[in-house]
Amino acid sequence: MALQGPIPVTFAMVFPHGCYIVGEVEPVKDFDASTNGRFVQARDKQTAELVWQVAVMDGDPTLKPAQKTVAVKILAPVQPVPPQPMPGLPFTPVEFDGMSVTPYVNAAGRLAYSIKVQQMHAPRQLNQPAQSKASAGKEAA
Repeated sequence: MALQGPIPVTFAMVFPHGCYIVGEVEPVKDFDASTNGRFVQARDKQTAELVWQVAVMDGDPTLKPAQKTVAVKILAPVQPVPPQPMPGLPFTPVEFDGMSVTPYVNAAGRLAYSIKVQQMHAPRQLNQPAQSKASAGKEAA
């Protein structure tokens, strides 16, 4: 099969309605290397980067409640800092870059996806008023 390993995707493909941070950024435990008294943080198998995790809520209004919250794994050498909360919103909007998904069969026997990302940042402002060509021409003259 041509597809092996993580499948590259875009933020808009995974979260077309956006997503919101609902938890803290935490290190992911390497269960094989950790012992009772010693925590060892997981490293990504492909990149050897440290693995962090944050819970996010999908903004899709059609999802069932059990499908709304997912864990996103962030590959980074240091703990990523989430964007600043926005005034008046109960959750912090967030976007991710360098996304990939890896399909797997979960404990319930259903298809699930592990989401890994390279970067976390505040959403880009898409609703900024664009300067019209007419006004741009007047300013240049």
